[in-house]
Amino acid sequence: MVFINCIMQVNGLKDRAQDLRKSFIDSLEEDIRDFLINEAELHTYDDLTKVNPVTPSTVLKCLQARYSAKVFYTHAGCTLVALNPFQPIPDLYSLDVMREYHSAPQPQEFKPHIFIVAEEAYRNVQGQVEPMNQSLVYSGESGAGKTWTSRCLMKYYATVAASSQKCQDTVEKIERRVLGSNPIMEAFGNACTLRNSNSSRFGKYIQLQLNGSQLLVGASVQTFLLEKTRVAFQAPNERNFHIFYQNSVFFILPTVEAMINLGIDESKRTQIFRILAGLLQLGNVDFRPALEEAQTCFLQKTADLLQVPLDELQSCLTVRTLRAGKQNVLKLCSQSECSVRRDCLAKVIYAQLFDWLVTFINNSMCADRSMWCNFIGLLDVYGFECFLLNNLEQLCINYANEKLQQHFVAHYLKAQQEEYVTEGLQWSFIRYQDNQGCLDLIEGSPSSIFSLLNEECRLNRASDAKQFCVRLQKELSHNASISWDKFSKQPHFTVAHYADKVSYQIEGMMEKNKDPVPPELISLLQNSQDSLLHSLFADGDHESEGLRGHSKVVTVISKFRNSLESLMKILHSTTPHYTRCIKPNPDCRPLTFKREEVITQLEACGIVETINISAVWMDALAEAELDDAEDFIENEASSALPKLDRLLKERGSVQLSSIQEPVMVRGWPIGLAMASPPSITVSLTATGFQRIMSMMACLKIPFRNGEYKVKTNQFDQGVASIRAQPRGSIKVHLQRSPLLYADMHPVHKTDVVTGFNQILLERP
Repeated sequence: MVFINCIMQVNGLKDRAQDLRKSFIDSLEEDIRDFLINEAELHTYDDLTKVNPVTPSTVLKCLQARYSAKVFYTHAGCTLVALNPFQPIPDLYSLDVMREYHSAPQPQEFKPHIFIVAEEAYRNVQGQVEPMNQSLVYSGESGAGKTWTSRCLMKYYATVAASSQKCQDTVEKIERRVLGSNPIMEAFGNACTLRNSNSSRFGKYIQLQLNGSQLLVGASVQTFLLEKTRVAFQAPNERNFHIFYQNSVFFILPTVEAMINLGIDESKRTQIFRILAGLLQLGNVDFRPALEEAQTCFLQKTADLLQVPLDELQSCLTVRTLRAGKQNVLKLCSQSECSVRRDCLAKVIYAQLFDWLVTFINNSMCADRSMWCNFIGLLDVYGFECFLLNNLEQLCINYANEKLQQHFVAHYLKAQQEEYVTEGLQWSFIRYQDNQGCLDLIEGSPSSIFSLLNEECRLNRASDAKQFCVRLQKELSHNASISWDKFSKQPHFTVAHYADKVSYQIEGMMEKNKDPVPPELISLLQNSQDSLLHSLFADGDHESEGLRGHSKVVTVISKFRNSLESLMKILHSTTPHYTRCIKPNPDCRPLTFKREEVITQLEACGIVETINISAVWMDALAEAELDDAEDFIENEASSALPKLDRLLKERGSVQLSSIQEPVMVRGWPIGLAMASPPSITVSLTATGFQRIMSMMACLKIPFRNGEYKVKTNQFDQGVASIRAQPRGSIKVHLQRSPLLYADMHPVHKTDVVTGFNQILLERP
């Protein structure tokens, strides 16, 4: 009987929980319907923390409405959401717009824009007692608009941080070189892919160097993981790096002009384009016996352009030198081995040329360390990728995105929630996706995908994809972020990334990680008569097949991890500013909004969680401080309060039209109107000359008698809500305010006062 009673109680609790859950869902759906019913106003939500309730549906609908109205930037708490219009928008990034945001007392009062983020970072460097270096991190998938954002930011800082001074010629020179580096980096590092016609195939962190007067005096570029395999192979309907097509069709003038601005002289430019032409000819070499005559023709052209002997070039591509004791043994390569060596030669030349360009760019525009004291960093990194076939390149790219996502979570979401607990605010934690498990899978110790790949590459044996797949299953099956398709015939593994699941093929992954360069190829290039090509390989510090012990092999993964760790150290030492670039449709069509495409990206990068935390923060702050304030409300004032409707009681917000009379709260030192019609009265109850003057100074209120009108920028007129109802007196405290949307500085008019964004309700 007791057992039956227990079962009945448990079932009763389950039923009650289900009823509560159903009631909550019904209530939430009703709230969503109420919010979305007025579609005509959805495009006016310039900050998504104003959305109530915050759900993927309401956020998506607001973004869609703004995109339809050709509004492409929206605040989302601590981040900026940028929707790619896929077409030029007149005057959106003009010099006049730049100057307008730069000169504004409060740029936040303007429409959301990437220039607000840029100006905030610039003022942070400018205004602090001990200036803090800044980083602008813009993330998103390929085609979301990251490279365009990078261009706009570089142009903005080259404009606002290069104002008139005595050495104007020097400033203009730096500006030309900073901006001139962009077309070169894009020409040599970007390519047309299935998802983006101008996709960055490398990552870069641009450091803009500022002196004590916050003037731009130099810049440097840190790059990582150039996708050099693209030189020899492109997926169907994709293309090689832009520079090859520019060189072939003579659409090269913008790149040449940028090279001139950077100080690359004519002889060096000639050498660069001659080497590129040599790589194009090398790509035509085919080792099939039936094409022997054509092969000789293309080899001759390649040898002439690279200025190496024809017989040595042919020998390096077709004959392999093996070490047997103290003897060297020559062995003819198979047809497939010849093709591998041809591609290896093209990739190593292009990678070294790219690195040389980066070094030249840095030397031409990097200021001496004594000349600059702070920097603003711009991070343009490849977006999350998932193709039909994914290999080592996609694994490294997606790993980099995982690290950046963790940085965002650690810096904002996690740290913000911990701060709320420290401050004693009572609120419910927002669930966000912590990707530590995925990172442990990829980079963890003692066993991870990277460690097993590196170990496999250091063993002196032929790679076996099936055998490696079995080892992955044995070592890593305990991690929930990895899985396998039992019905797939190809060796692979699937990783559950924060953005999506991606299946990686294992075939060829070990070879790409080793990335060996036969010593014969290095010797050939070191003996080139082309001075530039010779200098690229003169130091001999290159990975060569068979020249180093297996314990010293430096894999692609190891080099990439080192460069990425260096980048993350820089990011952690700076104040970050986040911009989430969103790709509205998969086909890059102008002004086309695909809801399913956008919602996936919003969920992947944690936008909804970010908004929730930013808006729950305002709720908790206002509630806590209003609850704790002393009750000095006068009886006559409280009795005069009009009857508020259900929305104000439940949510602390109200439509302007629902209240006919002003709502007044009296207390020391000011009276604050919580919700009212367009014109409201605020009573000043401070007594004593010092108190009055102190209050006037804090709020920047003109000292005169009479009534004052309060106007916010949340709505066109009047105060709509601060998300909490008053329960006590109000004191002045100069910190963050729950009145998030009020102006921070007053306009100089005779009958209008603003400034309430600097009021915080002080706890006893």
